[in-house]
Amino acid sequence: MPYRLKRGESVPEGIRRIVQEEIDSASDQLNHANGKKRDEAIHEARKSLKKIRGTLRLMEPELGRVYRAENTRLSELGRKLSEIRDAAAIIEVFSSLVEKYNGSLQKNAFASIRRGLEKSKRETEERANLPRLTQRALSTLRITGKRAGNWPLETDGFAAIEPGLELRYRRGRQAMAVAEKDPTPQNYHEWRKRVKDHWYHIRLLESLWTDVMRAREGSLKNLETWLGDDHNLVVLREKLDQNPEAFGEAKDLQLFATLMDQHQKELRDNALSIGQRVYEEKPRQFTRNLEKLWDAWQNQPDSMKEVQKEQRNGAKKQPGRATQAPARKTAVA
Repeated sequence: MPYRLKRGESVPEGIRRIVQEEIDSASDQLNHANGKKRDEAIHEARKSLKKIRGTLRLMEPELGRVYRAENTRLSELGRKLSEIRDAAAIIEVFSSLVEKYNGSLQKNAFASIRRGLEKSKRETEERANLPRLTQRALSTLRITGKRAGNWPLETDGFAAIEPGLELRYRRGRQAMAVAEKDPTPQNYHEWRKRVKDHWYHIRLLESLWTDVMRAREGSLKNLETWLGDDHNLVVLREKLDQNPEAFGEAKDLQLFATLMDQHQKELRDNALSIGQRVYEEKPRQFTRNLEKLWDAWQNQPDSMKEVQKEQRNGAKKQPGRATQAPARKTAVA
């Protein structure tokens, strides 16, 4: 089912349902993590883990100690899986960078770097003992699912999510300001984590006003992607600096470092530009506006929802009408 709260269910019911769905999804992926599509399975499992943690962060003020305990367990699990995923991610960002500058590079440029990264990935996978790791992960997820039924979630309505929503939005706004003032890798990575929190929360609330919320989701997805690529470049640079002899000649590494610098500047410029729009509103005003949407959503007659659904379906079925994908919106809701 979609990763969002549903009208007609209480907030505690919705949170427990979503967490269980993501536990099931992560477990299914981990059960296939030893096959040919290992990298994809681990990547998808980690995405579900992040959704669970994002959901927990929305409820942090009410969960209190329970949040801290659950988040620590899931964080440790994600960290173990991330060692394998990071090895694949830096090869992906390497390939993307080579493709970006392909027109100005010689054929098979930086082949020695690619060979070194692929060798490092194989070694990481061997050390990780993936079969044993996946069994531990599955056990942790089963236990989390059982505990979720006893989480102290009692508050319903917008009051249940407002404190966590505002807290994480505020922290994202602050993290952006810190990264802009002091652009260290750590500060940009911290901002990225706060962006992901807010992105998950907006996805959970997509049904409030689908078009508007999806536009904001698109902006946040772009922002998270740019900051994610920035982080992967940092990890790649650290990998190359740790043992440069394993990745080829110094002149090739120096040229590649220059390309990384150029690309990283573009990523950060893009991130700051869109981030200033995403975090334009002050936290209190932002949550007040969402509360109005929440109230309108909760009070919307079922008959109105059916009319809107029929109108959308009717537009799709009109013969001879060209189908055109809407332009991506980057304006902040």
